[in-house]
Amino acid sequence: MAVAGGGYPWRRVRWDAVSGSQSPPAGSALARDIALYTVARFALVAVIALVLVLAGVPLLVAVLLALVVALPLSMVLFRSLRGRMAAGLAVARERRNAERSRLRAELRGGGGDEPR
Repeated sequence: MAVAGGGYPWRRVRWDAVSGSQSPPAGSALARDIALYTVARFALVAVIALVLVLAGVPLLVAVLLALVVALPLSMVLFRSLRGRMAAGLAVARERRNAERSRLRAELRGGGGDEPR
């Protein structure tokens, strides 16, 4: 897949491919998705650590082990939320890049479609 303007095509995330929807998340939806994903990851670590402590594992060891176990587990359990978050971040990055290109073109005194 060719990407206009260079870049890394394997990093591009199509929102409709992730969620089935045609519209990317707005800024507030992106913030909500990031906050929800973060809280979900912390909650998963807390639940795993609690189960280990109840099983008789010392607290520090339980927390460290929970951190190690929660990473791959959260990749599976929170796949759709992670996909929504990644798609929203990709859209925001594209907006920033387009705005940066437009501003650079204005500073050069040319149109936005001219190559460097």
